[in-house]
Amino acid sequence: MPIQSPPSSLLRLATAGSVDDGKSTLVGRLLYDTKSVLADQLDAVTKASVDRGLSTPDLSLLVDGLRSEREQGITIDVAYRYFATPRRSFVLADTPGHVQYTRNTVTGASTAQLAILLVDARKGVVEQTRRHAAVLALLGVPRLVLAVNKIDLVDYDEETFRVIAKEFVAHATSLGYPDGSVLALPVSALVGDNVVDRSDRTAWYRGPTLLEHLESVPAAPDPHDAPFRFPVQYVIRPRTPEHPDYRGYAGQVAAGTIRRGDEVVLLPAGRRSTVARIDTPDGELAEAVAGRSVTLLLTDELDIGRGDVIASPGESPTLTDELDATLAWLSEKPLRPGARVLVKHGARTVPAFVEELTARFDEQKLSSVDAPDTLLLNELGRVRLRTAEPLPVDDYAVSRRTGAFLVIDATDGDTLAAGLVGAPLPNP
Repeated sequence: MPIQSPPSSLLRLATAGSVDDGKSTLVGRLLYDTKSVLADQLDAVTKASVDRGLSTPDLSLLVDGLRSEREQGITIDVAYRYFATPRRSFVLADTPGHVQYTRNTVTGASTAQLAILLVDARKGVVEQTRRHAAVLALLGVPRLVLAVNKIDLVDYDEETFRVIAKEFVAHATSLGYPDGSVLALPVSALVGDNVVDRSDRTAWYRGPTLLEHLESVPAAPDPHDAPFRFPVQYVIRPRTPEHPDYRGYAGQVAAGTIRRGDEVVLLPAGRRSTVARIDTPDGELAEAVAGRSVTLLLTDELDIGRGDVIASPGESPTLTDELDATLAWLSEKPLRPGARVLVKHGARTVPAFVEELTARFDEQKLSSVDAPDTLLLNELGRVRLRTAEPLPVDDYAVSRRTGAFLVIDATDGDTLAAGLVGAPLPNP
């Protein structure tokens, strides 16, 4: 039976920035210059560009896939792109820049190991830059790249770049980013300076190009060595003559490693069992690591359902009905103490009550306000929630998957907030 081999080098990254900073053009340039664009895609972009009266292909159209995005010339939704070089594979999330779509930035950056934050060289660090940096810090994105874009529009001026880079690095340091985790570089997404190829027009810049950095930066490893976490998505009971007694629990390994014969604990029930088999569509495995979708069979018949968590017995999640967490508030409806909401943790959704708003973070002033009356759209705040049922949760710093949750409107099902268990607000 095969043992799963480690995955090839993969970097998950996201883009962020203000409106018209050139995020989609940068991503398009990255795809185009790494020859990651199919001929029919380039033909479609060329035709659309000609229809808009342009003499050269608008590379941003490689990313802005929705008709409404192409018509308005803006990014609305998160666009995911997959590409590879001989040195590494990439999953890239291009996120919107408009303030009202900050919620999409949270989505795109939630699994990122690196974020590219763009600023316009003519404008420098602006309010949305600081907001995005605070969100990225809160989500625990370990590395940042500040791409000072449109450097060609300031005549490749070194001093302009240095001033912007110094201001942003100081801001990122205040948010908790350590030395060496932030790289600033001058680029022109439109022309291609320092994106894939080094530019002679910025001879004063001695650092790597964007692609060189992306290919060489250490990627935060999947938490294979973390305590095992397996949220159950589905219970498989085929009840066929070939499999009369088959009872499997399907899902994706959220953290850690599981092996045949390992002892596990079921939460919230607290019952223990042993892994009898690890099934996949391609056959049985001897072990599975974080990120692998499998079906677990246990030696005991237990009452397990969707939303339960199978975990390491010695290092199991905390089972609690009280969540002290940080919220990124994503709704135009304000949050107030006493609100009744739904909390979706993994595959389990339970009613909850907002006991207290303990703090609100001002990402512009890098300060906190204690006991605010409300949380408004795009604000970050600390809250205490009481859930109707205990949930098996981890601190977000320990496990992103089991330390994160959604807050949902109980009346219409709209997503109101992204929540991070135990994650403190940035503390400059």
